Amino acid sequence: MNATTALVPSVFDLNTTSRRALAVALGAGFVALLAQVALPLPFTPVPVTLQTLGVLLAGAALGSRLGAQALLLYLAAGAAGLPVFAGGGAGVGWLAGPTGGYLLGFVAAAWLAGALVERFAADRRPLPAFLAMLAAGAAIYAFGLAGLAGWMALAGKTVSLPGLLALGFWPFALGDLLKAGLAAVLLPAAWKGLGRSGRI
Repeated sequence: MNATTALVPSVFDLNTTSRRALAVALGAGFVALLAQVALPLPFTPVPVTLQTLGVLLAGAALGSRLGAQALLLYLAAGAAGLPVFAGGGAGVGWLAGPTGGYLLGFVAAAWLAGALVERFAADRRPLPAFLAMLAAGAAIYAFGLAGLAGWMALAGKTVSLPGLLALGFWPFALGDLLKAGLAAVLLPAAWKGLGRSGRI
């Protein structure tokens, strides 16, 4: 299958550095905005947030390169002290804490979502979009669970694999399925609404 272009580069002319930088900044800002919707859970250090939905949409809409850059900018802004992490969190300590692996996984997830869009046009129809969002979400969990296990080991806490999944996967699995489904509806709808309007 021939390579395709993600939604934002298809609709908007990103041939200048300033426009690409603006697209990256808007993607980072979108994730930061959704990160403010956060629900702490009493039994795990990992909160429920909407930022993962932002990661999936930013990666798929911007494409692999710009999507990954947007999430790198998001992490840099949070590490520098801007309150962009879950619930207004900030500081480099977040990258070394229990959610640090998830945050780093955002970059991989955005890149993967964009790559699947570019390779398979996975954002044009709901089912391929849903599968692409699940794959990108799996990347977040791979990094997140590894980071959570490492953080617990450094803190002197031992946890079994079932215990790790109980802390860092099962409480969020249903919500992330719903977010993947929502993204799979929004992306094809955006193509129908914007993709036919011509380049801006």
